[in-house]
Amino acid sequence: MFNSNKLKLGTFSANCSSGMAVTKVEERWNNNWDNNIDLVRQCDEAGIEFMLPIARWIGYGGDTDFHGNVLETVTWAAGLAAHSKRIQVFATVHTAYNHPVVIAKQLATLDQLSGGRIGLNVVAGWNKPEYDAFGVDLPSDHADRYAMAQEWFDYVQKLWREDSAFDWAGEYYKGKGIYSLPHPVQSRIPVINAAASSEGREFAMRNADFLFTPVFDFSQAAATVADIKAKAASVQRHVDVLTFCTVVCRPTQKEAEDYLDWYANQNADWAAVDNLMTLQGLHAQSFTKEALATFRDRFAAGHGGYPLVGTPDHIADQLEQLSASGIAGTTLAFVDYAKEFPYFRQEVLPRLEAKGLRAPL
Repeated sequence: MFNSNKLKLGTFSANCSSGMAVTKVEERWNNNWDNNIDLVRQCDEAGIEFMLPIARWIGYGGDTDFHGNVLETVTWAAGLAAHSKRIQVFATVHTAYNHPVVIAKQLATLDQLSGGRIGLNVVAGWNKPEYDAFGVDLPSDHADRYAMAQEWFDYVQKLWREDSAFDWAGEYYKGKGIYSLPHPVQSRIPVINAAASSEGREFAMRNADFLFTPVFDFSQAAATVADIKAKAASVQRHVDVLTFCTVVCRPTQKEAEDYLDWYANQNADWAAVDNLMTLQGLHAQSFTKEALATFRDRFAAGHGGYPLVGTPDHIADQLEQLSASGIAGTTLAFVDYAKEFPYFRQEVLPRLEAKGLRAPL
């Protein structure tokens, strides 16, 4: 994650049924283990920097029960690390449902086993049906979620630093004579945090290496990057900005646009799209109300990700503009990751290398 590539690339949501495409087409992503192994090996060989999962416990309904089938992220990360050599594999962890002592031990163990290739995507949680499933109340005050997340994060970091036993007496956690050995191999496990609210972004500025946030257009991306850089500098930190994209790459623009229409319009799982957008609007602050109203099609195509739809040249140009806005990297999502990635690797990656955005392997 800390290499010299100007534009870092990853995948997003390969552990979830349908990936990021809220569609009913037969070829939508099957998140079974064989497909995930196939994908991580392809990405590893291509020099892709990371794979990022979504931690999801309850699906979004509709005809497909979008994200109703999900591989748990810590276990998933362990398995993928065993089938790869270079790629950084993230575990996405809800602070509301996972005790910091357990997570500190799990991730340190995985970092040892992988030779220092584990990452942490820390999320405070927003999805009320999941809180209900765990029998936990969703705090009505957004700030309360991040107060708990901050204590959780501080506790984990201390467990990764201290060799001797210590006591923890916080507002949310208590512990006596606690320590956690071994420590991670990495001096600092890379941390991603997705946030749009003021409390969330303040949390990211204090703790994350990468803020993960949606992009609506290039001017908004540039404004977001400028804001994040200024906020990070104000607390003497450096935080890069990552986003997520939906990819439909075909030899002609018409082929790409026709396929987008096929899976994300004619065959969208609109009931799941609307349920997802309703939950986002009610309980998350990753998208503004205006964006939620405008981007219904984007939610069907890829959970609200920025659309990269067209020829290899067009997509490479779009990624160049994204990089020029200051975005440090993006995740990629395909309708069928394992089948569509080879064409992206063959056609788009060399174009990005020619543009100086990525170094050749």
